[in-house]
Amino acid sequence: MKKLIPLLGFLLVSLNLFAQEEVEMADKLRENGKIYVVVAVVAVIFAGIIVYLVNLDSKISKLEKQLKK
Repeated sequence: MKKLIPLLGFLLVSLNLFAQEEVEMADKLRENGKIYVVVAVVAVIFAGIIVYLVNLDSKISKLEKQLKK
């Protein structure tokens, strides 16, 4: 247990150090204007998931109404 606490402390410090690094990929994408393509693709995927869930919810509601009859 005494060895575990310093180990966890070192792990937490190392995670903080990784957070200080710059993200080179995002900078390159921003320079080339391709970051907007990435954002658009993520938005389309998110919108597709939302539409699918709404459609699924309506189908489940119809089935629940049929089961109650």
